[in-house]
Amino acid sequence: MELADILAKQAIVPCAKATCKRQLLQLAADKAAELVEGDAHEIFKTLTEREQLGTTGLGEGIAIPHGKIEGLKGVTCIFIRLDHPIDFESVDDKPVDLAFVLLAPKGAGADHLKALSRIARVVRSNNVAEQARTIRDADELYTLLTKSKGHSDAA
Repeated sequence: MELADILAKQAIVPCAKATCKRQLLQLAADKAAELVEGDAHEIFKTLTEREQLGTTGLGEGIAIPHGKIEGLKGVTCIFIRLDHPIDFESVDDKPVDLAFVLLAPKGAGADHLKALSRIARVVRSNNVAEQARTIRDADELYTLLTKSKGHSDAA
C-alpha cells in the first residue's frame, strides 16, 4: 500500500488554524465527511473516542489520529499541516503540527494496520516531516507525501 492509494489531493489541508486537539479533530472530521460523504459528527466521535484510549501523538510533532467508520468504502487519509503547533498529549510531550488522520471501514484490520505503518515510514524517511513543515501549498504537499516511498511493503 502506498500513501497515494489512500490520500487524495483534496484531502490535504495545508494551513490549518486549529488551536487545540479538539479543533484539529473537528477539522479532520469535517474534511473527511466532505470527502467520503459521511457524517462529520460520527467521524469526530470515533476520533475522540480513540484518543481517550491513548494519544495518537507519535512524537516529533506528528500525530496519526485514526478510527474505524461503519459504511466507509475504503481506507482514507487526510493530511493536516497546522500553522502553529498544538498540545496533543504526545508521547514525547512535544506539540503537534503535522497530522495524518486515518479512517478505515469497520473490519479492515490488515489494511488499517498497513496504512498506519506506511504513514509512519513515510514521515520518518528522507526528512519528509521537516520538508512538510515548510510547504504551504496543497499540491506540493501531496507530491512530497506521495513520492516518498519509505521502505517497501512485502504484502
